[in-house]
Amino acid sequence: MAEQRFTTVSGQEIKPVYAPADVAGKMYEKDLGDPGRYPYTRGIYESMYRGRLWTMRQFAGFGTPEDTNARYHYLLGHGQTGLSVAFDLPTLMGYDCDDPLAEGEVGICGVSVSSLADMEVLFRGITLKDISTSMTINAPAAMALALYVVVAEQQGARPAELRGTIQADILKEYIAQKEWIYPPRPSMRIVTDMIEYCTQEMPLWHPVSVSGYHIREAGSTALQELAFTLADGFAYVEACLERGLDIDAFAPRLSFFFNSHLDFFEEIAKFRAARRIYAKRMKERYGAKDARSMTLRFHTQTAGCTLTAQQPENNIVRTAFQALAGVLGGTQSLHTNSMDETLALPGEKAVKIALRTQQIIAHETGVVNAADPLGGSYFVESLTDTLEAGAEDYFRRIDALGGVIPAIEQGFFQREIADAAYRYQRALDEGEKTVVGVNRFTEADEEVGIPILTISPEVEASQRRRIATVRASRDEGAVASALASLRAAAAGDANVMPPLIACARAYATLGEMCRTLSEVFGVYEEHAAF
Repeated sequence: MAEQRFTTVSGQEIKPVYAPADVAGKMYEKDLGDPGRYPYTRGIYESMYRGRLWTMRQFAGFGTPEDTNARYHYLLGHGQTGLSVAFDLPTLMGYDCDDPLAEGEVGICGVSVSSLADMEVLFRGITLKDISTSMTINAPAAMALALYVVVAEQQGARPAELRGTIQADILKEYIAQKEWIYPPRPSMRIVTDMIEYCTQEMPLWHPVSVSGYHIREAGSTALQELAFTLADGFAYVEACLERGLDIDAFAPRLSFFFNSHLDFFEEIAKFRAARRIYAKRMKERYGAKDARSMTLRFHTQTAGCTLTAQQPENNIVRTAFQALAGVLGGTQSLHTNSMDETLALPGEKAVKIALRTQQIIAHETGVVNAADPLGGSYFVESLTDTLEAGAEDYFRRIDALGGVIPAIEQGFFQREIADAAYRYQRALDEGEKTVVGVNRFTEADEEVGIPILTISPEVEASQRRRIATVRASRDEGAVASALASLRAAAAGDANVMPPLIACARAYATLGEMCRTLSEVFGVYEEHAAF
């Protein structure tokens, strides 16, 4: 009988056993090093979690700002240490809640935010200078940041006191998630403006979180997630250098966001390879001198695409192993998905179980007691080397196409991900890969035994009433003046963040700010060459 063939989830061949010969003479000796030392393969801090645990976040947002504010207070009361904002689809696309295109979607997949009035309610009772906040929003990220800055200002906090992250990774939108407004080049200008503004005014804030998560959720392999995410990150670095910013002034505040998928050891190796590639590139190509510019800091979220509607309790187990891989891979921040997320927005019990999963890993398993406990494993080091080499090959292919934006315009990333997703789905359909409860170990007449969160139609009506009140009570002259200043900044070469903050103060809506920029930059339509 022929020996069974084993591969990683991404299709990488796995040998029966690994030995010193699999790593000796490669990158192992010179690139392994110690935790907290270049090239940071083993972690960016010497003591890692012995000194400080990762930030425990739960991605939360649904319905009205009042609904989500209540969820934040619930999570903080149960030991969460940072906030993470999920916005609804209209907000992510730059539409106000009363826009005809928003009908039926308001508050459904996240919280509805159309103006400063919504943001004020969202963070009611939460002192922003005392909490780290992450906001997952991209095309209208600059507008969301402006609203956040003004709410903090109302609380008496200066921008320099605020800690957190805004995703603002527009490149991965064109590659994977498809939530864009403007064409790639003006979008890159907006992101660069944000990085420049935060470098000067918000030194504790991460102005961009380069996201591989959505690339992976779209169907990429671990290698593609690694390579495409880092390529995007390097594109932002190069845009800032072209702007004239000093590498060691802005690079310490860049951050990344990775998926933690099913293949336990491949995921750990992916995180380790990412740190090593980043450190080398920042030092050797971009001339970084500050060690903080070479250390890749990242948030991790367990893989939503691996969760199943069938036997949803199994998702608790999947999430636990994926979270453990993130911790063993050295993440700085972690979100654990809830068991019911394939069925609806997470309910309170499911969210609490997801948070408790992180707390059990931190306080009961002992994996935090040593930095990089799997370092030196022949298997893990071999996987790390293989992923690094594969990523470097992708970088060469992207460079040959002219860089990230030309590669997007030619449909390169989109084709690579589509092909990988097809191969993976075919393997599931043919039984080559197993998903428990889906294509093996199934149960007949299965019933969902967990409560499902539903969103009332009253949410949309409530949000429309609030925005009508805002429009009726604000100073329309101040709004028009602020939007005119924004339009002038966009048409010239001034940084758009100060006029956006002025728009937020005047209670201009998110949709009004986005439309003003689209009048200057245009709206993007994809013409990928598939």
